[in-house]
Amino acid sequence: MMKVCNFLILKGTHVSIALLTLGFVSVMLWAWEKNPFLTTLLLAQQSFRLPSSGFLVDVPSNSSFSRSPKGHIEEASKSTFTKEKNRAEEHHDASPPTSITAFTSEDKDNYAEELSSENADCNYAKGRWVADSRRPFYSGFGCKRWLSGMWACRLTQRTDFSFEGYRWQPKNCKISEFERSAFLRSMQDKTIAFVGDSLGRQQFQSMMCMASGGEQSPEVEDAASEYGLVKPRGAKRPDGWVYRFPDTNTTILYYWSASLSDLVPINSTDPASDVAMHLDRPPGFLRRFFHRFDVLVLNTGHHWNRGKLAANRWVMHVNGKPNESKELEDLRNAKNFTVHSIVRWLDAQLPSHPRLKAFFRTISPRHFRNGDWNTGGTCNNSIPLTGGSEVLQDESSDKVVENAVRGTKVKILDITALSELRDEAHMSDSSIRPTQGINDCLHWCLPGVPDTWNELLIEQI
Repeated sequence: MMKVCNFLILKGTHVSIALLTLGFVSVMLWAWEKNPFLTTLLLAQQSFRLPSSGFLVDVPSNSSFSRSPKGHIEEASKSTFTKEKNRAEEHHDASPPTSITAFTSEDKDNYAEELSSENADCNYAKGRWVADSRRPFYSGFGCKRWLSGMWACRLTQRTDFSFEGYRWQPKNCKISEFERSAFLRSMQDKTIAFVGDSLGRQQFQSMMCMASGGEQSPEVEDAASEYGLVKPRGAKRPDGWVYRFPDTNTTILYYWSASLSDLVPINSTDPASDVAMHLDRPPGFLRRFFHRFDVLVLNTGHHWNRGKLAANRWVMHVNGKPNESKELEDLRNAKNFTVHSIVRWLDAQLPSHPRLKAFFRTISPRHFRNGDWNTGGTCNNSIPLTGGSEVLQDESSDKVVENAVRGTKVKILDITALSELRDEAHMSDSSIRPTQGINDCLHWCLPGVPDTWNELLIEQI
């Protein structure tokens, strides 16, 4: 009888323990379901690992991330991701980098890799050309108010326009898709100034076409008189153009200064007088108006040859008198001297004008083959990217500009190497009034490559 009682007591104890265990497990499961912290902790332990180079996020198939149509990883639950990140940092006891990038095995193209929102380590000149059906930003048949007919290849006898359908994708950089309304809003009450040669004028016309969408835009105001840019009597064109978008009070202007030196007639009363070309003085227009600019883009390069100096009757001056330096008689040295001079001057002004962002655009490449513009040189290729699509170098191909801006607050807008790959996008022998034997392998068709220059400029603004 005693054995039977002991057995029943032991059995009852086991049943009680089992019931208590079952109750405890039920409570824990209920708490687990109600408390996301426990779930977050488990996911953090499973999903994060710390290699020597920093954080990588392994995204499991049942994670709270989804793939966007553009191929990036998007966050489906920001609060959950934040908790996972914080718990992972505590678990590993490590300081995180400035950004965390999510990767999956489906991410094949590192060119669109997302870095920090500031693109702090971005080299916009390094990357590749990719086909893009969203290009161009405007029609080559339109934008007639701002686009010179001589550069509107759609209005010429040219029949191939594949060059219009490419965009530049920098490596390891995020590039925002250009949208003109958003751009104009971002430039509210601001002035963008292009100062340079005819390639600078092309960039200006490209910017006007992009900002207007190539539409007639009668509401856009001509503000050239505010800057004294009125066409002189007998001149083919004024020294520049100024337009203002009234809805956002955004002003975009261009001033012609092919050498970025101060040009002053030696005898102001004689129309045929030689012109003093002051290599150590910035253009008078720039000195007078630069305080009104919020963005300034300089360029020079293709007028530094004996033919141009003779045709314009330019006589080099330094320290207010004709040049006496044998070294500066070499025009390569004279150009180098002038570029460094204007960068030093501009850099000295910037502390007093903190809102001004100044850029020096590198030289636009020429693609004449088997001669020059006046000796039968051509650029007849019409197939895009026959010389390659990618720029791998970290340094600029324009050493003059690269060296001049180094250590200053003037930024480089480096377009030389990426433009070198686009020999098919020049005017070539296409013209409204073609001249036999003359090819333009210097200027670009618009829409075209200068639109990319402006995309990179806008991204860096």
